[in-house]
Amino acid sequence: MAFDDATRGRLQTFVTKARTVLTDEFTQQFQQDFGLDPNSGTVSPLESLAHLDDQRLATARVLREIFDHYLPSALSDGQQARKTTLDRMVREQAFTTLNRLAALRMMEARGLVMECVGKAYQSKAFQLYQRVAGMALGETGDAYRVFLLSMCDIYGADLPVLFDRHFPNGRLFPREPALLPLLDLINAPEIAPLWAEDETIGWIYQYFNSKDERKAMRDASQAPRNSRELAVRNQFFTPRYVVEFLVDNSLGRLWFNWTGGASGLRDRCQYLLVKPDEQPEPLRRLRDPRTIKLLDPACGSMHFGLYAFDLFLDLYREAWAWEQSHGPGILDVETGGDPDLKPLCQTYADEDAFLRDVPRLIIEHNIYGVDIDPRAAQIAALALWLRAQRAWHDAGVKAQERPAIGRGHVVAAVAPPAEIELRQDFVAALDPLDAELFEQTLVLLKGLPELGVLLQVEKEVPRLVKQVFGDHGGMFRQQDEVQWRTAEARLQEALAEFARAARASYQGRLFVEDALQGLRMIDTCRDTFDVVVMNPPFGAVSLGAKSIISKTYPASKSNIFSVFVERCLDVLRDGGRIGAITSRTGFFISSFARWRCEVISARSNVEVFADLGLAVMDDAMVEAAAYVVRKV
Repeated sequence: MAFDDATRGRLQTFVTKARTVLTDEFTQQFQQDFGLDPNSGTVSPLESLAHLDDQRLATARVLREIFDHYLPSALSDGQQARKTTLDRMVREQAFTTLNRLAALRMMEARGLVMECVGKAYQSKAFQLYQRVAGMALGETGDAYRVFLLSMCDIYGADLPVLFDRHFPNGRLFPREPALLPLLDLINAPEIAPLWAEDETIGWIYQYFNSKDERKAMRDASQAPRNSRELAVRNQFFTPRYVVEFLVDNSLGRLWFNWTGGASGLRDRCQYLLVKPDEQPEPLRRLRDPRTIKLLDPACGSMHFGLYAFDLFLDLYREAWAWEQSHGPGILDVETGGDPDLKPLCQTYADEDAFLRDVPRLIIEHNIYGVDIDPRAAQIAALALWLRAQRAWHDAGVKAQERPAIGRGHVVAAVAPPAEIELRQDFVAALDPLDAELFEQTLVLLKGLPELGVLLQVEKEVPRLVKQVFGDHGGMFRQQDEVQWRTAEARLQEALAEFARAARASYQGRLFVEDALQGLRMIDTCRDTFDVVVMNPPFGAVSLGAKSIISKTYPASKSNIFSVFVERCLDVLRDGGRIGAITSRTGFFISSFARWRCEVISARSNVEVFADLGLAVMDDAMVEAAAYVVRKV
């Protein structure tokens, strides 16, 4: 169904009411139960919480460890920093709870789970659960809470950032007086049809931050003052037709050319622009789809990735047919940098086994996403997982026959851990060279929350390796790359061991998770991609990143969208495509002349360009253009 103005209005009303219910509820829990006051920034000592039983006292202790972990990242001082940190914690609990219930409701609509949220206490799954449990779990409200948390546990391994209740963003659960009205909102008839739509979770993400909040941020400062403001001020959902236009003419165009035009995409992609007399180069070797990498560097809710998923399904089917008709040698794996891959016909027993594995392959091999908002990473991972489950459901693959999906490649650009004592404890057990490399890596990642993929780690990592392990001379040669990879593996194992250690506190595990996320971010930024599709931020660069941006991207610094275009050309393979929707002004006004000359004209060719005008991205007041450029 189309997400027209009326449909989006109903969903926005739902999200606004749900946010209010949850924010009020968790604020009250913080104040009344756990001695944390977001309004004043007060954190009462644990000794004052004599009214709590052992379980809730343990939760209070964990909340304080989360507070201590987040506090150094607050870009303010004193009491204001404490208020900002507690407000963030309340907001994360509210957002995660809403996403969990929405995810379960969407899974119901797809036949992935038995009804568990759709009729609240009367849902079929809970009725069965209650028959087995009886009164062992207490009153109905208590039993339903345990039931929903058990549902989260089932999917915690696949989507830990969303469903793992031990993650910092999901430690609390709404009490019955808040849960019942929340369930009424979720199950309102006017939004019932939306739970079957892939786009719904993305609109929930956008509407969780209100227009009033964005307006207040802009009124307070012309430029974003921190990474959260940069994220919130640029949460504008990309219309589906724009997504299809950009993906069709980037990923679709590459595949069309690689097949010499002998692809079903000519008919399947309604926006693929092919001239009537166009004659692509004859096919030599077709890229193995497992080696094709697509990046959305500001992925939000992964709207581009969802449509790219659909397209990749067709690419894999065509690749299998090409290999069957042309022989195993027709699929090129070396261009994509994975020569160890065996031909498809040698990897799978038959076509059915191959097609059953394709949804997993797409998530683990093809689609990459980065966002500076950790909530976006939560949503993006969920969206891709749901899309894979729907693909299996549509193909008639039973749940127990579906391959397990690995972690995938959605990364949040979070701040590196700042706890000095924990860092000292960790590095004390490392080899001195690894310890130095770890310390220098944390320094390198300091600007990550505001820069994301704009941080040029591929240039900094060689410097770090030479600084720590010695200079082999010349370029970043093969032995340097091996040295980094082996050192990184040692650090990852050491971090995992640190998290497993009996002495590790909850805060210690948060330290480890942020450090591992930083290493994943380095790997992503050092990778090479065939396609980049994006709706990047636009407008002024955030205040904290302005000096770095001006120094690193002098030709593009006029606007953050132009910086993204330049940066994405850096990570793109020669001949690869960037598909972007941005402000159109970069192609016309004089302040972008250097960008047009040194970036667009010198490093790429514009292949398609659509001047879209105003009111394309919901309430974003910008004249937009959608275009695809090819790296030369």
